[in-house]
Amino acid sequence: MTTLTPTKAIVYCRVSDPKQVMRGSGLGSQETRCRDYARAKGYEVVDVFRDEGTSGSVIDRSGMISMLAFLKQHRRTTTHIVIIDDISRLARGLEAHIQLRTAISAAGGKLESPSIEFGEDSDSMLVENLLASVSQHQRQKNAEQTKNRMQARVANGYWAFSPPIGYRFDRLAGHTGKVLIPNQPLAGIVKAALEGFASSRFETQAEVQRFLQSNPLFPKNRHGEVHPERVKIILSQVIYAGYFSVPEWGIYRLPAKHEPLIDFATFLKIEERLSRGDTVAPARPDVKEDFPLRGFVNCTCCDRPMTAAYARGSKGKRYAYYWCFTKGCALARKNIRKEKLEADFDGLLDSVRPTQELLFAAHAMLKLQWEIREGAAKEQASQIARELAGIERKIDQLVARLVETDSRSLIDAYETQLHKLQDQKHLLTEKAASSGRPKKSFEESFRTSFGFIANPRILWDSGRIEHRRTMLRLLFGGRVKYSTSEAFRTPQTTSLFNALREFGNDDSRMARPKGFEPLTPRFVVWCSIQLSYGRLPVAARPEGRSIGSVNRRNEPPSLIGHPRQCKRFDRSGILERRASPKGSLG
Repeated sequence: MTTLTPTKAIVYCRVSDPKQVMRGSGLGSQETRCRDYARAKGYEVVDVFRDEGTSGSVIDRSGMISMLAFLKQHRRTTTHIVIIDDISRLARGLEAHIQLRTAISAAGGKLESPSIEFGEDSDSMLVENLLASVSQHQRQKNAEQTKNRMQARVANGYWAFSPPIGYRFDRLAGHTGKVLIPNQPLAGIVKAALEGFASSRFETQAEVQRFLQSNPLFPKNRHGEVHPERVKIILSQVIYAGYFSVPEWGIYRLPAKHEPLIDFATFLKIEERLSRGDTVAPARPDVKEDFPLRGFVNCTCCDRPMTAAYARGSKGKRYAYYWCFTKGCALARKNIRKEKLEADFDGLLDSVRPTQELLFAAHAMLKLQWEIREGAAKEQASQIARELAGIERKIDQLVARLVETDSRSLIDAYETQLHKLQDQKHLLTEKAASSGRPKKSFEESFRTSFGFIANPRILWDSGRIEHRRTMLRLLFGGRVKYSTSEAFRTPQTTSLFNALREFGNDDSRMARPKGFEPLTPRFVVWCSIQLSYGRLPVAARPEGRSIGSVNRRNEPPSLIGHPRQCKRFDRSGILERRASPKGSLG
């Protein structure tokens, strides 16, 4: 008796949504139905091919390509039956269906399904093409409905796309559907990066990249790095400021319902810095803790940045040096021991530390300005309201012109102006919401700043390279010159330390309450030397070296270090100074 060999068959399954792979049972149910059909027909299923999360409009799919290769490999020996659960599982488009149907037949396969009977006669082909067209219409209709729902969601102020890094979707009371919420601790990391770049704490995007890469909680790529393109995307997304734009839908910086990480003014600073184009620089691999002053100290001869590296001696011992690398410089390749240069820099840091008296003056000046601005908050709010009304009128005028014109160039010009006015409106709206209500008290706002002013070494002594580079920018702004004979020459410090130096020169002293003009209670400031950061010891320094040196000659003891000393300021909050012997201001 002869035993018939069963016909061999393969099963093809596809789902378009990745969520169906993880949560649903779409692939499993399709395979079960196809196997039941094969069992009923007496077919032997030899393999199953799957496409997970692939659209039906795509022809080049990994599962489909593997199935066609399998059919071609066995074409000469066996004709395989290709079983699909439904015609829509093969494709969701008439053109894609015809191409795949032809490719399967050319590879030696025969298409069958428990839902439809495929044939080669005209009537069967008509029904098959009609069903493929209906499947295509369903796909297009689903896409239209999804897009319409997303547009409506976005118009209501809710983000309808993948959440940016630092956010996640969750349900909140008072909101329909899911809304973006900060995803801690990533949200705090992203906020620190954005605010640091806006305030120039990070001079370049490469420094932001190093900051993110140094944080173990921030996600990295497969190479363990943060790609520069990701940094650029984070810095340029207005969604972190509580707005979002969808240009293809004509939406420009629409106010969002989610909690922002930064304010709109901070984002505008970031945008302005990015537009300048001077913040893009490659991440230097040689910026390390071993040589924190590399690239910051200039040669006194050519005024070019020095480099630094280790040199190996004849016995294998390594020695650290700084040197000028500029060709043609008289000091080129002249080694300076790392220990000597950095010891001289330590002395420079000690010399720019202000005295206690000048800290009191700085504290009083800033406190006075704080109080003046608090007093003017009501007038500022009224001014902001007037400016908002003016911007609203200009926006209405531009919209009216935009509707009336047909010129493409005029439309582009009007849209550009409209975007600028909308940015101004958002900024003023944000200012109006916070006007007259400071987020923190004066002491809370300036505690960290006064801690740095009182002792700039705080950041330097931390040992972290990012803190040291920040201290260099905050204190000196730019580079300083170094000479082997004169060490560090008088450096150019930032404006605040320059002001303290001017106050602390030998021709200035604390002003008495009387002798310049009649007393005005508003401009007499009483302050205590016991600040929030406590008493600061005054170190002994050489005469004329410290920016905080004070001329104590002929100064009554009652005015030096008195716990409650009266200091007098002019209308700009600047400490009064006595006339020099030549009659000019000291």
